[in-house]
Amino acid sequence: MAESMKGLKRSHRCTEVTREDIGSEVTLMGWVQKRRNLGSLIFVDLRDRSGLMQIVFDENDIGTEGFEKAGKLRSEFVIAVTGRVEKRSGAVNENLKTGEMEIRALGLRILSESETPPFPIEEGIQTKDELRLKYRYLDLRRPNLQRNLMLRSKVATAVRKFLDGEGFLEIETPMLIKSTPEGARDYLVPSRVHPGSFYALPQSPQLFKQLLMCSGYDRYFQLAKCFRDEDLRADRQPEFTQIDMELSFVDIDDVIDVNERLLAHIFKEAIGVDVPLPIPRMTWLEAMDRYGSDKPDTRFGMELKDVSHVVENCGFGVFTGALKGGGSVRGINAKGQGSMPRKKIDSLVEFAKGYGAKGLAYMAINEDGSCKSSFAKFMTEEELKALTAAMEGEPGDLLLFAADKNKVVWDVLGSLRLEIAKNLGLLHKNEYKFLWVTEFPLLEWSEDQNRFVAMHHPFTMPMEEDLDKIDTDPGAVRAKAYDIVLNGTEIGGGSVRIFQNDVQAKMFEVLGFTKEQAEDRFGFLLNAFKYGVPPHAGLAYGLDRLIMLMAEEDSIREVIAFPKVKDASCLMTEAPGLVDQDQLDELGLQIKAEEEA
Repeated sequence: MAESMKGLKRSHRCTEVTREDIGSEVTLMGWVQKRRNLGSLIFVDLRDRSGLMQIVFDENDIGTEGFEKAGKLRSEFVIAVTGRVEKRSGAVNENLKTGEMEIRALGLRILSESETPPFPIEEGIQTKDELRLKYRYLDLRRPNLQRNLMLRSKVATAVRKFLDGEGFLEIETPMLIKSTPEGARDYLVPSRVHPGSFYALPQSPQLFKQLLMCSGYDRYFQLAKCFRDEDLRADRQPEFTQIDMELSFVDIDDVIDVNERLLAHIFKEAIGVDVPLPIPRMTWLEAMDRYGSDKPDTRFGMELKDVSHVVENCGFGVFTGALKGGGSVRGINAKGQGSMPRKKIDSLVEFAKGYGAKGLAYMAINEDGSCKSSFAKFMTEEELKALTAAMEGEPGDLLLFAADKNKVVWDVLGSLRLEIAKNLGLLHKNEYKFLWVTEFPLLEWSEDQNRFVAMHHPFTMPMEEDLDKIDTDPGAVRAKAYDIVLNGTEIGGGSVRIFQNDVQAKMFEVLGFTKEQAEDRFGFLLNAFKYGVPPHAGLAYGLDRLIMLMAEEDSIREVIAFPKVKDASCLMTEAPGLVDQDQLDELGLQIKAEEEA
């Protein structure tokens, strides 16, 4: 039978009890982790968000009624215990913060009973994700998830403290906004007051933070909730949180400077890691050429080598054909992997095909200097030696090559180096390698839309020295854009914004917008720009991704309290769900049943 607290107050959390408290009386409250009944003594591990404390129930101390009550305790019962802090009577548990102490119970109240949980509330349990997420309120009791969410809270506090000290103002922007479909799909919200009209949930506060700069607030930040109706993956959710900021009267170096110091502050405050400053910078083109990715993982080498000039006149048609088609031939050197079994090499070939490769050429250099290769018969010995030298190949190495259009080659080898590194155990989660990637292309060609689209967004400033190419060679124009990358994951990105009307008009023109379309979608911003707009720039971090890496997790679901699954549904609340017909009628909406094929 559950009891009330009846004025009883908790004096400590479990691990707040220290050796200095030995001999004093404390009151703890929490959940029963486990109970061990030894007949004359009952031991209970009590758990709260801080950790565990061992409670000892002895009939001589707590009385017959209290001892019988202790005998009824089960896993996940919520209890209040008053007792005396003592040194452990048994062996010290060095794995616990409280392993030298125990509480000798003098009073017990059962505040709430529990059914047997569907899985153990323990760290490192092998339980299906679907079951964990259905009972997320139980899953969140597990120590590792509690640590993750406490880390998240600690980071949020550190961000606010640092940015406040740098003169930033925390300002909230609206959650119900106008739909401006340029990028991911919007989540739409129907309006009851304006039948047939819809709000959108914000994909980011981009336009509003630029308006705040127009309004003279100078430095803004927000921990902003954002929404994107897109397919999910390990580091993506339909709703996510950004550390969002915007600054006036700045250029790239100013934004990078304040953010490097912010990152150093966060990592030191939250997990005690020193971030060496300045963080290295690399242009987008250099990142693609060296790593095949605009978010390169620099914890290991295995960089791409362009060997096009070495093989341009060789007898291997796959190489020369790619070069004639305007592509390139590039390779990576998997050091010490020359003895990799053919079966594993074949699996790498299949992996590469998943990223658009037609195949993968390889050369394994034996310890005696001889080699086995998928293309040696098409090349002379001199050509093979020149290729090996260009790849810095040595006995025992495995050389892998892709030949195709640059984009395909980059994708294939960039993904392949990560796959090999993962297989070789080169990706250490407790190692943090930051990198700024700069000078992104302003535009990229969309085959689906048959036009240029903004690589970041339509308000990104082109590099001044490239402005004269915007009409003649739009694809060659570089942007004043920058991404911050950590261990191969983009954790944030931003840009200097366009603040001149003529440049913004030209950008819309290149993107295929008519004046009417630009006015319809972004008229409120363009009008604001008529009344004096300062040069400004900004950046936004994905807070969930950042915490995922700091917590050494593989999925952002492990650092979000109530995440969605792959189809954007919530297994716990069963959202999204059907609504009453009355609600639909009030909004003027009708659900159209899909016709059967």
